[in-house]
Amino acid sequence: EIKSTNKITKIPLKSTQTTGQNLKERARNMQIKHSSSVARILFLLGISIAISISISKSMADARMISHSSSSSPTNSAGVYIVYTEKPAVTAQPESHHLSTLASVLGSEEAAKESLVYVYKNAATGFSAKLTPDQASQLEKQPGVIQVVPSKTLQLHSGTGMTNLRT
Repeated sequence: EIKSTNKITKIPLKSTQTTGQNLKERARNMQIKHSSSVARILFLLGISIAISISISKSMADARMISHSSSSSPTNSAGVYIVYTEKPAVTAQPESHHLSTLASVLGSEEAAKESLVYVYKNAATGFSAKLTPDQASQLEKQPGVIQVVPSKTLQLHSGTGMTNLRT
């Protein structure tokens, strides 16, 4: 009878040891999973912080540029859009615009360096890198209708397509 009780007690001990080992393995697996989740969270947090710092630095740089350009408006060059009358049928738009620019900038070479784009379809004109003084001189030239600073606008569409639902 004693042997049988020993055998009976040994069987539960083995299963208890096995269960204990399984619990330890499960605990290790959970620690590994937990540590990899923590690592992922820390990685994403690090990326978020890096992006935030980068955006803040870009915004600070933009403020510095805008502040420095507002302090000396006569020397800072910017892109201006120049609306002109339609050139004669025989004249090429680009050469006509270059000669208009050259009359203010002093040479055709300087005009070529300043010219950004020539508008031919919806409007007649061009865009060029000019100082505010050059832009005001250009506006006085014959055939020039208007000179305006080029602006980049950002659309704010809210939440997008969800606003269109009724």
